[in-house]
Amino acid sequence: MPLRLDIKRQLLCRSDRVKCVDLHPIEPWMLTALYNGHVQMWNYETSTMIRSFEVHDLPVRAARFVQRKNWIVCGSDDNHIRVFNYNTQEKVHTFEAHGDYIRCIAIHPSQPFVLSCSDDMQIKLWNWDKGWECTQVLEGHTHYVMCVVFNPKDTNTFASASLDQTIKVWQIGSAQPNFTLTGHTKGVNVVDYFHGGEKPYIISGADDRLVKIWDYQNKSCVQTLEGHTQNVCSVCFHPELPIILTGSEDGTVRVWNSNTYRQENTLNYGLERVWSMAYRKGSNNIAIGYDEGTIMIKLGREEPAVSMDSSGKLIWSKHNEIQQSNLSKVTDMPKDGEPIVLPTKDMGSCEIYPQSLNHNPNGRFVVVCGDGEYIIHTALNFRNKSFGQAHEFVWGPASEYAIRESSKKIRIFSKDFKERAQVPIDFSAEGIFSGNLLGVRGSGSLNFFDWESCQPIFWIEMDATNVYWSDAGDQVAIATEDRYFILKYNADVVATALASGEPIGDEGVDGAIDEEPLGEIEDDIKTALWVGDCFIYTTTTNRLNYFVGGEIVTIAHLDRPLYLLGYLGSTGRLYLCDKDINVVSYQLQQSVLEYQTAVMRGDLESADAVLPTIPTAMRTRVAHFLEKQGFPEQALVVSIDVEHRFELALSMQRLDVAMECATTIDAVEKWKQLGEVAMRLCKFDLAETCMEHAKDYAGLLLLCTASGKDDRLATLAKASGDDEKTNIAFVSLLLRGKVSECVDLLVETNRIPEAALFARSYCPSRIADVLAAWKEDAGKINEKAARMLADPEEYANLFPELPFTLAAEKHVAATATLPPAASYRAVMAERETPLAERMSAGDAPAVAAAETPASPSPAPAADEDEADLELDDDDLGEDDDDLGGGDDDEVDEAELDELLDADEA
Repeated sequence: MPLRLDIKRQLLCRSDRVKCVDLHPIEPWMLTALYNGHVQMWNYETSTMIRSFEVHDLPVRAARFVQRKNWIVCGSDDNHIRVFNYNTQEKVHTFEAHGDYIRCIAIHPSQPFVLSCSDDMQIKLWNWDKGWECTQVLEGHTHYVMCVVFNPKDTNTFASASLDQTIKVWQIGSAQPNFTLTGHTKGVNVVDYFHGGEKPYIISGADDRLVKIWDYQNKSCVQTLEGHTQNVCSVCFHPELPIILTGSEDGTVRVWNSNTYRQENTLNYGLERVWSMAYRKGSNNIAIGYDEGTIMIKLGREEPAVSMDSSGKLIWSKHNEIQQSNLSKVTDMPKDGEPIVLPTKDMGSCEIYPQSLNHNPNGRFVVVCGDGEYIIHTALNFRNKSFGQAHEFVWGPASEYAIRESSKKIRIFSKDFKERAQVPIDFSAEGIFSGNLLGVRGSGSLNFFDWESCQPIFWIEMDATNVYWSDAGDQVAIATEDRYFILKYNADVVATALASGEPIGDEGVDGAIDEEPLGEIEDDIKTALWVGDCFIYTTTTNRLNYFVGGEIVTIAHLDRPLYLLGYLGSTGRLYLCDKDINVVSYQLQQSVLEYQTAVMRGDLESADAVLPTIPTAMRTRVAHFLEKQGFPEQALVVSIDVEHRFELALSMQRLDVAMECATTIDAVEKWKQLGEVAMRLCKFDLAETCMEHAKDYAGLLLLCTASGKDDRLATLAKASGDDEKTNIAFVSLLLRGKVSECVDLLVETNRIPEAALFARSYCPSRIADVLAAWKEDAGKINEKAARMLADPEEYANLFPELPFTLAAEKHVAATATLPPAASYRAVMAERETPLAERMSAGDAPAVAAAETPASPSPAPAADEDEADLELDDDDLGEDDDDLGGGDDDEVDEAELDELLDADEA
């Protein structure tokens, strides 16, 4: 059966005729040499051109990257070689290299050597460390030399192809070729070496439309590939896959199996003639240069053929060679993300090229799939047990297995490798998936069948890319192109339906899965596995995550694509590898996974038993998980993150715990949060403490005035004044009747005009000293304005009410108290009597006779120069009336209401 290779086009860039392409060995860059004399650099991941070099007006037929020097080396039809720095675009060097067109350039992989060949029938070796000195000139071809290439297995030798119909193999330092290969009937355009395995092969393409495979040790042709209808201009052995690619002027690229030499595919992108191809070691990408542009394609999959069983035994392939190791025996485990040094054991070679390797559930057998075939081997000594042809192979839960032979035929085999049943399907099967149920993908649907009876269990309308079953078999993750779903599988319901003996219809078992998924997450899964109820996966954006109970936890951000191998509970580590089988691991405590699994199953007793074994550093992660599952009390107990505990305590109104956490954190925002919750719950003492720590002076002012705490107002006035919150300090002093201190505060803050006007209204004894300061301050700006300020001592006629107000200030200071709220009615009744009458009567305020409650206690009497808040402008106005300064009418009802409202405020 044919070799199964996915071929995807990654980049198409149209341009003038492309004579040469090259790929950077590290960066995602492609170099194209054009017939119009330009050289372009493209980023094939972003499909953007990042550099363009104007080399010459004549064609550029050769261009190569020199990664270790950040150079590109170009050869053009003006016979010159030019060297550019591809970072700065600076021209580093230029020299005339040949007497005719330069056809090809090859870069030595480790030495400072460059090979060039030309239509002058010469090959030259250049040393850039010696100022681009030509250290060797090789002559032997009798026609144009079209191609040179270094041997990757012996870099002291290289091969050349010429239109004289020969291929010559040379050695650096020798003027004569080692040997010459003949067999083509027309000029040879291109030559390349085989990279993998031990085959000493060379491939060549010629104008006779043939491709030949040569054994350069035996100096003989081992195979001729026929199929192209025009000159063959480009050939290569793929460095990673068992394929040969050949390009021709007939516009096609043909893909051949390098083991069987069978043609597998023909690619034609309609860009006219093919001139050049390039590959990169370690990658499946191939760049192809045409008359009308360049194509970048990706062949096969980059996921390595590797498998790990439940005990840590690892098996993988390098081309056709199989190797094995055991992760459980690694004693010196490196840090997370660092490569693990593996002791390897060679298991021999495989008859087919492995595209995938998979252990069966108990680890006794491993299946190798590739080339449309499968071979089952024993895992211990890799002995062949069974084989067959199939498009796909999957293991069942009890070491059974299923194969998809065609879109209409799926067969199930027992564990003794004998066919047991055939799955009845009435649709075109595009893929199969392993697990507790056999998954079969159709066009836009995913169908699940019972392994034993082959009856349909359920189906979903979905374009699935993969299916992953949990170890317990009660959850299944279904991945699509851009998201995955976690479904609950009801095995008991299915078992009951199967045990009834009644036939199951095409719709499957009703209730086999819950209608609502346990999770739907937008993420592109690359590889995945289950550990308990935790679904662990890698993404195309190189993140390692796990999903449990609706929560996604990122274990690590990966620096390159990695593929999951498995989890070992004995080491508590998760193992991954890259495409080159470089294995790394990340710690993932089994106790954490067991705890989360127990919580998900509602087994809180088992979860509590596991909790002491969880490392302290992992407790907060577990607490977040518990919180998400609706167990905040348990989360509060488990968490060691003080901020997390604070948030949990607030959400549960555990203010005592929140107070402890806030004291530890000592952050303003935390005190404010706690204070707001305390206020809502009428915990005023706690709220006051929080506001003090948060320096929430506005909140303290509200709280102190509402609770009538005079001593706290005094403290607030000082604290806010020290913190330059003068508005709060002023209001606090004013509410306590400390009018003289209010004047001092206004003066200290350079609010002298306001201090003077405030003194005239509420503290006339301070008018003189404040007025003097006002005059001095105003005189600095406007002397005339300062002189216009009238001093009551000099202009008594302008202040006829001043003697009374001074007397009233002394009277209020002598009789001032801070009455409790219970005395409100008595105070208001007293204030119906004008202040002048109360002063002449000499009566004590009515409030003194009122019954005073035990708490809060009345404030001490004010000093002589302090005034009660009952001395206001309305009182002064009434006194003026009594002294003849105004109307004799009594205050009407509306004015009284206004006065009462003002006092109450």
